[in-house]
This record gives sequence, C-alpha cells and structure tokens, in this order.
Amino acid sequence: MTILIPILGDQLSHDLASLTGVDRADAVVLLMEVRDEARYVKHHKKKIALLFSAMRHFAEELREAGWTVDYVPLDAAGNTGSFSGEVGRALARHGASAVRVVEAGEWRVQAMLDGWAAQLGVPVEILPDDRFMCSKADFAEWAAARKRLVMEDFYREMRKRTGLLMSFGKPIGTRWNFDADNRKVPPRGLNTPGVATFEPDAITSEVLALVAAEFPDHFGELEPFRFAVTRAQALLALDHFIAHALPRFGDYQDAIVEGQAHLWHAALSPYINCGLLRAREVVEAAVRAHAEGAAPLNAVEGFVRQIIGWREYIRGIYWHAGPEYAESNALDATRDLPAFYWTAETDMRCIAQSVDQVRHEAYNHHIQRLMILGNFAMLAGVEPAQVEEWYLIVYADAYEWVELPNVHGMSQFADGGLLGSKPYAGGGAYINRMSDHCGRCRYNVKLKTGPEACPFNALYWDFLARHRDLLKDNSRLWRMYDGWDRLGPARQKETRASAAAFLDGLPGGAREWAR
Repeated sequence: MTILIPILGDQLSHDLASLTGVDRADAVVLLMEVRDEARYVKHHKKKIALLFSAMRHFAEELREAGWTVDYVPLDAAGNTGSFSGEVGRALARHGASAVRVVEAGEWRVQAMLDGWAAQLGVPVEILPDDRFMCSKADFAEWAAARKRLVMEDFYREMRKRTGLLMSFGKPIGTRWNFDADNRKVPPRGLNTPGVATFEPDAITSEVLALVAAEFPDHFGELEPFRFAVTRAQALLALDHFIAHALPRFGDYQDAIVEGQAHLWHAALSPYINCGLLRAREVVEAAVRAHAEGAAPLNAVEGFVRQIIGWREYIRGIYWHAGPEYAESNALDATRDLPAFYWTAETDMRCIAQSVDQVRHEAYNHHIQRLMILGNFAMLAGVEPAQVEEWYLIVYADAYEWVELPNVHGMSQFADGGLLGSKPYAGGGAYINRMSDHCGRCRYNVKLKTGPEACPFNALYWDFLARHRDLLKDNSRLWRMYDGWDRLGPARQKETRASAAAFLDGLPGGAREWAR
C-alpha cells in the first residue's frame, strides 16, 4: 500500500508528524506550488520566493534522506493550481490508497483537508501539528477555566509547563515579565548587528525568475533577496542572533532607527512559521545563552515571551475563537485603507518609512506594526478587514492564524477586548520617544492641532472621544479620559475639527490595488 504524504508550504520540518512512523519504501511525499495559495491575496514577492525556494530545497533534502518525493512546480504541465487538485492527481499518478497529512494552519485550508476523504475517495489521516508547544486541546482547556483570556496569564502557565526560565517553580529573577526594562532609546551612532543574510544559489535564482515572471503585479521588491531557504541556513541565522543581537535585544526592542530595519531583532519568524526552525529550539537557545552568561535576563525573557507567550497564545485564540472572530467590528470602523499603505507617499515620515521598509524587506518589527501602521489605521477608523488583508499581504512571516488575531484584536481592537485589555492607541509623543522619525518629518510633533501638527496627536484624542461610550469604563483608560475632559470644550472642538480636516484629505483607492 502506497501512502501519499502532502506537505504544505508552512510544514517544512524534517520531524513533521506525518513523516514519523512511516516506512519510506511505502510512501510518496508530495510538495506543490499552487496558484490558489500564491494568489488568494497578492502576497509580497519575497514571501512567495522564500516559500517556493525553501520548498524546493526541502524536497532535495528529503530525497537525500531516502524519501520518494513528487514535486510539482508552479509552471508544471497540468498543474491544477490547487491543493485538492494536485493531491488528486498525485493519488492517480502513484496509485496511492491513503493520504497522511498534518493539520493545516488556518481555517480555509483545514476545510479543504477535511473534505479530502469524501472528494478523493481514499482514507485521509489528519495528524495534529506537534510543532507548537500548546495543543489546540490544551489551549481550549485553559480558556474554558477563565472569564478573560489574558495573555500574561497564559504566558505564566506556559513558563510553568515548559520549565523555561524557571527554578523550583519560581521565575528566575523573581519576576515573570521584564517588559518595563525594555523600552530604551539607542544612543546615536550605536552599531547594530543586523541579521544573517544569504546569497541566492541556483535553485533560489530559478525561483526568483519564476516569481518575477508570474507575479509582477504583487506587492514588494523581489531583489535583493537574502533570506535563509534551508534549515542549515536558518540555524546559522539563529546562531547569529544569539551571539550578536540577543544581548541587547531587550533594552532596545521597542526602538525604531531610520536605515536600520532589524536593529537587534531576530527576524526568525519567517523561518519558524514555515517550519525551518522549531519554536522550542529557538527559545531553548536563548535560555541557554542566559544560563551561560552570554545574554541578560531582560533580553532573554522578552524574547521567550514573544514566542511561548504571544505566538502560542495567538495561535490558540485563532482556533478557539473560530471563523466568526473575523466578522466582529467593535469600533464600527468603515474607512478605506489609505493608498499610502501601498505607495509610502505621505508626509507622515513614520508611516512612509515603515511602508518603504516593508516594501523592500517584507519586514517591520512589532512596534512599527503595532504603534505606527496599526495605530494609525485604528485611529483613522479603517475597516478591520482591509487592514488585516494588508498585513497578510506584506509580511514574509504572515499566515492567517498569526496575522488575524494580532491585527483584529491587538492592533485594531475590532474584537472589543477579547484579546487586548485596551486599544493600543498612541499620539505623536510615543513615536517621537521611540524613534528618530519626528525630527525629520514635515509635521511638528509638538503641535497638537492645525495643518502643521503631527496628525497622530489630534487623531488620538478624536479616537477617544468617538468611542467614549464603549471605552469610558476601561480601567486602563481613565487617565486618558481625565486628560481629555481637562482640555475643555473649546480645545476639544478644535482638536476634533483638526482630526476631521486631516481625515477628509486622506487618499483612497487602496482596496482596488489589493485585488
């Protein structure tokens, strides 16, 4: 009996559950480049190239390990363009009588897998994805016992469960969370290590030519392309981060410096999310660095929290909340996404720089994503679905399971507080404190209203005023509303008029571009 083992583009792990416990002589591994997945949104060109190249390299590694591999390139004759179509063709090609596959990472693809047995007429075994440290069942059990699904509570539970940064049941350093220590602004002239980069080999060069020809209308610059595309390269990228960036990651993880896209950030999420790295091995490397005295606790704890806290929590929320989660719009936001999210053509330097960076790198770090790009969209009242689609398109690490809860809940507060305890709204003062953008911007961050003032300032107060009925009882916002009330009617009117004038001049047309 021949078993067909389809492996999806985000499952590029040699210890994938579907590859264990199988006689290689009785199995055919199937990898597929399909247009449906490359085009359901206009993914960044670099993301498509990363996945196609990593898939092709992974196929070669499997062959070297003794597997029979059926690889279907995008331009192969007869390619149906869909997962289901290619699985059906492969079953016929190889006379396979069963399918063994690891569960998909998102609702849309999982629905396909769930329908394969009836559609294809063969038994389909769907295995749990054990690359996550918290299973869907474990998260559901944790969530069922709580009225509010607070990430910090989940994070502490994961620390206890994994034993990471723990000693005799207590957190190392006596504190669970060192976030308050991680908001320093880097001094001028400080050299940053950047990330490990890799020159394209022959396989990657072939993929780059394919992507340039097949997806010319997709967002982003394709070259230069310097991503890791193999596990060996991804491990080198991890080693580079641990040795050169992790020691100062904590201090400066919220900072933004023009011309330095990565600072001390790891930028390993594209490799973790597609399977080249295991999340557990990444955090264990960081914890090991602390144990050896090579990295301070505030840096290591902050990094560990991003992975076993946020990453695992977000994945749990995605599956726990279900597809209806995406339909909520607690702030009744309906504005179209401004065109400058694609073009970077705006006088707001922080947004222009962030968009230009993601166009070239398929990357922004978390503060750019949350407190510049996401913050502006929320303050301006942009429709959540349009913001979510943009985030899914532009980032190399974006998959719906991680993108949707982060944007819908954390960034846009569209879930009304299921995920975040308050909206992550901020004015120009925060951006000025954490970045060097404002000193080079046409707008004056110190002005509160008028055509020369930083738009974030009036938009911030206008946002609070618009949503007072919904947010006034939030215990984390009472100081903000007290500040708003102390402005008095005249300044309140001036502030809201300034916000309205700016919003009336926003450029539209982005929805059509995304299609």
